[in-house]
Amino acid sequence: MEVTLLNHTPLWVCSNAIRTCWQSFDKGDNGGEIDLALIDRVGNQLKHASTLEHLFYNFYIKGISRACLQELARHRIASLSVKSTRYTLKELKYESEFKPNDFDNASRYIVLTSNEFVDNASINALENLRQILNQNTSLDIAKYCLPESYKTELSWSINARSLQNFLSLRSSKSALWEIRNLANAIYNALPNEHKFIFAECVYKD
Repeated sequence: MEVTLLNHTPLWVCSNAIRTCWQSFDKGDNGGEIDLALIDRVGNQLKHASTLEHLFYNFYIKGISRACLQELARHRIASLSVKSTRYTLKELKYESEFKPNDFDNASRYIVLTSNEFVDNASINALENLRQILNQNTSLDIAKYCLPESYKTELSWSINARSLQNFLSLRSSKSALWEIRNLANAIYNALPNEHKFIFAECVYKD
Protein backbone atom coordinates (compact mmCIF):
# COMPACT_ATOMS: atom_id res chain seq x y z
CA MET A 1 0.00 0.00 0.00
CA GLU A 2 1.25 3.47 -0.92
CA VAL A 3 -0.38 6.79 0.01
CA THR A 4 0.83 10.04 -1.54
CA LEU A 5 -0.52 13.48 -0.69
CA LEU A 6 -0.84 15.30 -4.01
CA ASN A 7 -2.16 18.65 -2.84
CA HIS A 8 -3.74 20.37 0.14
CA THR A 9 -5.39 23.67 1.04
CA PRO A 10 -3.23 26.03 3.10
CA LEU A 11 -4.45 26.55 6.67
CA TRP A 12 -4.96 30.29 6.29
CA VAL A 13 -7.94 29.55 4.00
CA CYS A 14 -9.70 27.91 6.96
CA SER A 15 -8.85 30.66 9.45
CA ASN A 16 -9.96 33.23 6.89
CA ALA A 17 -13.31 31.44 6.56
CA ILE A 18 -13.75 31.47 10.34
CA ARG A 19 -12.91 35.17 10.55
CA THR A 20 -15.42 35.89 7.80
CA CYS A 21 -18.24 35.16 10.27
CA TRP A 22 -17.18 37.93 12.67
CA GLN A 23 -15.24 40.05 10.17
CA SER A 24 -12.24 39.76 12.47
CA PHE A 25 -9.59 39.73 9.76
CA ASP A 26 -7.55 42.38 11.58
CA LYS A 27 -6.94 39.94 14.46
CA GLY A 28 -5.30 37.31 12.27
CA ASP A 29 -1.59 36.66 11.72
CA ASN A 30 -1.59 35.23 8.17
CA GLY A 31 -1.76 31.59 9.18
CA GLY A 32 0.53 31.92 12.19
CA GLU A 33 0.06 30.70 15.76
CA ILE A 34 -2.96 32.93 16.40
CA ASP A 35 -4.80 31.61 13.35
CA LEU A 36 -3.86 28.00 14.13
CA ALA A 37 -5.21 28.40 17.66
CA LEU A 38 -8.41 29.82 16.17
CA ILE A 39 -8.86 26.78 13.92
CA ASP A 40 -8.29 24.44 16.85
CA ARG A 41 -10.68 26.31 19.12
CA VAL A 42 -13.50 26.78 16.63
CA GLY A 43 -13.15 23.65 14.52
CA ASN A 44 -12.06 21.12 17.15
CA GLN A 45 -12.95 22.31 20.65
CA LEU A 46 -16.20 24.17 19.91
CA LYS A 47 -17.13 21.63 17.21
CA HIS A 48 -18.05 24.21 14.57
CA ALA A 49 -16.63 21.66 12.15
CA SER A 50 -18.30 23.10 9.05
CA THR A 51 -15.44 25.62 9.02
CA LEU A 52 -13.04 22.70 8.43
CA GLU A 53 -14.80 21.90 5.16
CA HIS A 54 -12.76 24.68 3.54
CA LEU A 55 -9.66 22.48 3.82
CA PHE A 56 -9.24 19.87 1.09
CA TYR A 57 -6.73 17.06 0.68
CA ASN A 58 -5.97 15.15 -2.51
CA PHE A 59 -4.33 11.73 -2.19
CA TYR A 60 -3.15 9.03 -4.56
CA ILE A 61 -3.74 5.60 -3.02
CA LYS A 62 -2.08 2.56 -4.55
CA GLY A 63 -2.22 -1.15 -3.78
CA ILE A 64 -5.42 -1.53 -1.74
CA SER A 65 -7.82 -4.39 -2.33
CA ARG A 66 -11.25 -4.09 -3.90
CA ALA A 67 -12.61 -5.13 -0.50
CA CYS A 68 -10.94 -2.11 1.06
CA LEU A 69 -12.16 0.08 -1.80
CA GLN A 70 -15.75 -0.91 -1.02
CA GLU A 71 -15.35 0.24 2.56
CA LEU A 72 -13.64 3.45 1.48
CA ALA A 73 -16.56 4.21 -0.86
CA ARG A 74 -18.95 4.21 2.10
CA HIS A 75 -17.48 7.57 3.11
CA ARG A 76 -19.60 9.47 0.66
CA ILE A 77 -18.46 13.04 1.32
CA ALA A 78 -15.35 12.41 -0.75
CA SER A 79 -14.46 12.05 -4.41
CA LEU A 80 -12.95 8.89 -5.88
CA SER A 81 -11.47 8.29 -9.33
CA VAL A 82 -10.58 4.61 -9.49
CA LYS A 83 -8.34 2.64 -11.82
CA SER A 84 -10.65 1.10 -14.43
CA THR A 85 -10.78 -2.70 -14.28
CA ARG A 86 -12.43 -2.69 -17.69
CA TYR A 87 -9.43 -1.10 -19.37
CA THR A 88 -6.58 -2.48 -17.27
CA LEU A 89 -7.49 -6.10 -16.52
CA LYS A 90 -5.66 -7.18 -19.68
CA GLU A 91 -2.38 -6.60 -17.79
CA LEU A 92 -3.01 -9.97 -16.18
CA LYS A 93 -3.61 -11.82 -19.45
CA TYR A 94 0.00 -12.49 -20.40
CA GLU A 95 1.24 -13.46 -16.96
CA SER A 96 2.60 -16.96 -16.41
CA GLU A 97 0.54 -19.50 -14.48
CA PHE A 98 -0.20 -18.76 -10.82
CA LYS A 99 0.36 -21.74 -8.56
CA PRO A 100 -0.55 -22.36 -4.88
CA ASN A 101 1.87 -20.66 -2.48
CA ASP A 102 3.13 -18.46 -5.34
CA PHE A 103 2.85 -15.50 -2.98
CA ASP A 104 5.64 -13.32 -4.41
CA ASN A 105 4.28 -13.38 -7.95
CA ALA A 106 0.63 -13.11 -6.93
CA SER A 107 1.27 -10.21 -4.54
CA ARG A 108 1.69 -7.93 -7.55
CA TYR A 109 -2.03 -8.38 -8.19
CA ILE A 110 -3.68 -9.27 -4.88
CA VAL A 111 -3.50 -8.14 -1.27
CA LEU A 112 -2.29 -11.00 0.92
CA THR A 113 -3.76 -11.53 4.38
CA SER A 114 -1.15 -13.83 6.02
CA ASN A 115 -3.85 -16.51 6.16
CA GLU A 116 -2.53 -19.29 3.93
CA PHE A 117 -5.97 -20.74 3.18
CA VAL A 118 -7.43 -17.38 2.20
CA ASP A 119 -4.37 -16.35 0.20
CA ASN A 120 -4.26 -19.63 -1.73
CA ALA A 121 -7.96 -19.26 -2.52
CA SER A 122 -7.19 -15.78 -3.92
CA ILE A 123 -4.30 -17.19 -5.97
CA ASN A 124 -6.58 -19.89 -7.39
CA ALA A 125 -9.12 -17.23 -8.29
CA LEU A 126 -6.36 -15.20 -9.93
CA GLU A 127 -5.32 -18.19 -12.04
CA ASN A 128 -8.93 -18.89 -13.01
CA LEU A 129 -9.27 -15.28 -14.09
CA ARG A 130 -6.04 -15.45 -16.12
CA GLN A 131 -7.31 -18.52 -17.97
CA ILE A 132 -10.63 -16.83 -18.70
CA LEU A 133 -8.82 -13.81 -20.12
CA ASN A 134 -6.80 -16.10 -22.38
CA GLN A 135 -10.04 -17.45 -23.82
CA ASN A 136 -10.55 -13.95 -25.24
CA THR A 137 -13.44 -13.28 -22.88
CA SER A 138 -14.40 -9.62 -22.90
CA LEU A 139 -13.04 -7.62 -19.98
CA ASP A 140 -16.56 -6.50 -19.10
CA ILE A 141 -17.56 -10.11 -18.48
CA ALA A 142 -14.25 -11.40 -17.06
CA LYS A 143 -14.24 -8.83 -14.26
CA TYR A 144 -17.22 -10.54 -12.65
CA CYS A 145 -14.91 -13.23 -11.27
CA LEU A 146 -12.32 -10.86 -9.81
CA PRO A 147 -11.37 -11.81 -6.24
CA GLU A 148 -12.05 -9.14 -3.61
CA SER A 149 -8.32 -9.23 -2.86
CA TYR A 150 -7.49 -7.85 -6.34
CA LYS A 151 -5.46 -4.66 -6.07
CA THR A 152 -6.57 -1.29 -7.33
CA GLU A 153 -5.54 2.36 -7.05
CA LEU A 154 -7.33 5.67 -7.00
CA SER A 155 -7.26 9.41 -6.56
CA TRP A 156 -9.15 10.40 -3.42
CA SER A 157 -10.16 13.93 -2.41
CA ILE A 158 -11.77 14.80 0.91
CA ASN A 159 -12.38 17.81 3.13
CA ALA A 160 -11.01 18.02 6.66
CA ARG A 161 -14.35 17.52 8.41
CA SER A 162 -15.03 14.30 6.48
CA LEU A 163 -11.44 13.20 6.99
CA GLN A 164 -11.89 13.55 10.74
CA ASN A 165 -14.89 11.24 10.52
CA PHE A 166 -12.99 8.76 8.35
CA LEU A 167 -9.99 8.63 10.68
CA SER A 168 -12.19 8.28 13.78
CA LEU A 169 -13.99 5.26 12.34
CA ARG A 170 -11.27 3.58 10.33
CA SER A 171 -8.27 3.87 12.65
CA SER A 172 -10.29 2.03 15.30
CA LYS A 173 -9.10 -1.42 16.30
CA SER A 174 -12.54 -2.71 15.27
CA ALA A 175 -12.05 -1.59 11.66
CA LEU A 176 -10.96 -3.94 8.88
CA TRP A 177 -7.19 -4.35 9.26
CA GLU A 178 -6.48 -3.09 5.74
CA ILE A 179 -8.52 0.09 5.97
CA ARG A 180 -7.05 0.68 9.43
CA ASN A 181 -3.60 0.56 7.85
CA LEU A 182 -4.88 2.92 5.16
CA ALA A 183 -6.24 5.38 7.73
CA ASN A 184 -2.90 5.49 9.53
CA ALA A 185 -1.02 5.90 6.25
CA ILE A 186 -3.30 8.80 5.27
CA TYR A 187 -2.75 10.50 8.61
CA ASN A 188 1.02 10.04 8.28
CA ALA A 189 0.92 11.54 4.78
CA LEU A 190 -0.66 14.78 6.01
CA PRO A 191 1.54 17.86 6.38
CA ASN A 192 2.86 18.06 9.94
CA GLU A 193 1.34 21.50 10.42
CA HIS A 194 -2.13 20.07 9.67
CA LYS A 195 -2.00 17.06 11.98
CA PHE A 196 -3.31 18.94 15.02
CA ILE A 197 -6.71 18.99 13.33
CA PHE A 198 -6.80 15.18 13.24
CA ALA A 199 -4.64 14.00 16.14
CA GLU A 200 -7.60 13.29 18.42
CA CYS A 201 -9.33 11.30 15.68
CA VAL A 202 -6.63 8.68 15.34
CA TYR A 203 -6.98 5.62 17.55
CA LYS A 204 -3.96 5.02 19.74
CA ASP A 205 -3.08 1.51 20.89
